[in-house]
Formats: sequence, C-alpha cells, structure tokens
Amino acid sequence: MRFARFNLVGGLGLGVQLSVVAGLVHGFGADPVLATAAGIVAALLHNFTWHVRWTWRDRMGPGVSRAAAFARFVSANGLVSLAGSMALMPVLLRFGLPVVPANLVAIGACGLANYWLAAAVCFTSPLDVRAPGGTRI
Repeated sequence: MRFARFNLVGGLGLGVQLSVVAGLVHGFGADPVLATAAGIVAALLHNFTWHVRWTWRDRMGPGVSRAAAFARFVSANGLVSLAGSMALMPVLLRFGLPVVPANLVAIGACGLANYWLAAAVCFTSPLDVRAPGGTRI
C-alpha cells in the first residue's frame, strides 16, 4: 500500500515538476536544464508535504522532527533527482528529445532509487533504526 501511495504522490509531483519546467521553458524561454532544476525543487516541496501527511504519516509521530526528515529527504531524494536529471537532461536534449519527455525519462530513471531512499533513510522512526546485524539502536 505504501508503494502505491508513494507513486500517487510522485505522480502528482511529476505534474508539478512538468508544469514548472514547461512554464519556464515555453513561457519565459528559460534554459531547459535550469528549468528542470527549478521543477525538481517544486516537486520536492510538494512530495515531502504529502509524504509526511499520507505516505509515511505513521512514521511521523510525536518526537519525530519534520525538519530532520525534510533535511534527509532533500539530501537523499533531492540529490538523486537533481544529480540524475542534471546528468541525463543534456544528453536527452542533445539526442533531440523535447524538454517535457526528457524530464519524464529522467524522473523514471530516478524513481526507484528515490523510493528506496525515502523508505530506508528519510522517513525512519527511531524504532526503525537498526545497527549492522539487525539489532535496534
């Protein structure tokens, strides 16, 4: 169920990202790679908000710092999305793919890594943290 929620939130975030990218590129003539970075930031803010409220709300109880979770989310998912997209976008654009389809390819390439990082790193509760060998910390 959580994977389905993650994908629904991600799908909505995809809409946020693509809207920002298309608006900046087609509306303002922005550089497609820079517009992609701005779209990713907008999608990260959107996705974090909904993941905290819905996807991983059971891990966001009392005593769990939303600021720390946000820092982990941006450090993990944001880094994967930005690094992956900044590496892929110039290549995809050079091959003649339009900016929005190129973003879709980059998002797909980063998606599975982002789910794993969100589940394993970003939205962990203190009870979920384990030392090597499986013992609880």
